[in-house]
Amino acid sequence: MVAVLKPETVVRTTCPYCGVGCQINLHIKDRVVYRVSAPYDAPTNHGNLCVKGRFGHEFLWHPDRLKTPLIRRNGQLEEATWDEALDTIAEKFTTIKAESGSDAFAFFASAKCTNEENYVMQKLARQVIGTHNIDHCARL
Repeated sequence: MVAVLKPETVVRTTCPYCGVGCQINLHIKDRVVYRVSAPYDAPTNHGNLCVKGRFGHEFLWHPDRLKTPLIRRNGQLEEATWDEALDTIAEKFTTIKAESGSDAFAFFASAKCTNEENYVMQKLARQVIGTHNIDHCARL
C-alpha cells in the first residue's frame, strides 16, 4: 500500500519557469514542497503544467541556495540585511552613474519573469538609470 502525504499547507502561486504565468499549488509538509499541482480554475493553464513547472522545484531546498543578501566587505562576502543590501546597491549605482554616465549600465531581463516584471525592468533601465542597454534571454 502507498502512503499518501497530506499537506499541512497548500499555497497557490505563479510558476517561476517562464513568463506564461501558469498557476501552481505548492503542497507543503514540514516546511518542504513535496508536490506541485495545477488548479483547474486557472485561466492560463487550466490544470496543466509543463515538466519544469510540475517537477522542477528541487532548487527550493538546495544547500547552495542563497537565503540572505551578501555584501563584499574587506574582500569577503558577509551576510547582510535586505535594507543594507539595497542601500549599498543604490549608493554604488549613484556613484557609477555620476562617474561614468548612464551607458555604463546594462540590464539583462529574463524569460523566467512575467511580462510585467520585464516591463518594469526596462522602465528601470530607461527612465531611472537613463540607458537603452537592455537585452532579453528569450531570443537566444
